[in-house]
Parts: sequence; structure tokens; C-alpha cells
Amino acid sequence: MRILVVEDDPLILNGLAMGLSLHSMVVDGVNNCEDAHAALATTQFNAVVLDWMLPDGSGIDVLRDMRSRKDTTPVLLLTARDAVEDRIRGLDEGADDYLGKPFDLDEVAARLRALDRRAAGRSIPNLVWQDLTLNPATMEVSLESKPLILSRREFAVLSALMERPGIIVSRSQLEGRLYGWQEDVGSNAVEVHVHNLRTKIGRQRIQTLRGIGYRLRSENI
Repeated sequence: MRILVVEDDPLILNGLAMGLSLHSMVVDGVNNCEDAHAALATTQFNAVVLDWMLPDGSGIDVLRDMRSRKDTTPVLLLTARDAVEDRIRGLDEGADDYLGKPFDLDEVAARLRALDRRAAGRSIPNLVWQDLTLNPATMEVSLESKPLILSRREFAVLSALMERPGIIVSRSQLEGRLYGWQEDVGSNAVEVHVHNLRTKIGRQRIQTLRGIGYRLRSENI
């Protein structure tokens, strides 16, 4: 998952970035409304963690702008404004979930996974494709009921493919799931992770469409 965190407190922003990365999430952070608008206009995110009070305006304004543009990216409001009327207003303005400060990082991660499932139309937590099972919460993968050991980025590639089995996922989409703005991306980084993943789950399971992307190979392809 790729997450945008809009938070002006650097300690909270850095803590979220570090904590969510342990849950195989790539976090991009901004600290004001202007940069949030620019990020949302140029990058596709799985979810947004949005503070209410920002130095150049309100997170509610960012949320309202998103929804006015038909941007359906799930939004978790994470704010010290935790009165009942504030929660009601935030949800009525278009937020998908609301969590007050202070918060537990594991709970934030769990809520983001739930928002991602809901956006994808999935009700069960695990991703299952043929004899592969992936648990986003525990980052466990099994093949024919036997556990597989994957690196964080191999796990992210497999997650992206298993979320849309049979659908082509482009190289740029995979790069977006693997690397944040501040990370350098090698010219063949995706190919290396796909190659390593193939050695663990079977080369025939991932199909390369040259110049287009990758997909999990169904039995009739």
C-alpha cells in the first residue's frame, strides 16, 4: 500500500512513516494543505492519513476538495479534535474513518488495511490466488500451505499482483508500491524483485508482457 500522510508535526509524521513501513506500507509525507493538493494531483495513493489542523488551512478543506473532484481515495482523519461533533462533521464531509490522537500505530495500520479492503470490494482479510495465500496484516505468505519467506519488497510486488489477479500491473504502478518520493529507484529494480519472487513461487506464475507490465498467469492464459 502507498499512503499519503498529511501532518504538520514532524515527530508524528516521522513516527507514522517508520511505523507503517514495518507493515509493508510506503509512506509519503507532507505538512501543509498546498503540498497535499499537489501530491494528490500527481500521485495515486491507496489511502490518505489526514490531520485536521494544518498551518495553511484545514484538512477538512483538503478532504472537501478531494470529494468535489470525485477522488474516492480512502481518507483516515487522524486528529486531536476528537469531540463527537468533530467526528460527525469529518465523516459527513467524506472521511472514511476517524481516529483521535494519541493513537496506536498498529491500530492505524489495521484501519488502513480495512479501508483498502473496502475500496477494493473485498471482505476477507487474506488474498488468495490458486494455492498462494497472503495475509496483509501478518505479512505471511504460504504456497501449498507451506510458509514462504519474502523480503518486504517481494511481498509488496506479490500483494499488488494478487489484489488484481489476471490484470496487468504496469512497471510504474509497481514502482509506486515499492518506493516513496525520497527513495532512488534503480533502472531494473522492479525486474530484480520480480525475478527473485519467481524463484520462490515458480517462474510460470508471473507473466511478463514486455513494455506493458506483469500479471499473475491464470490457467487459461
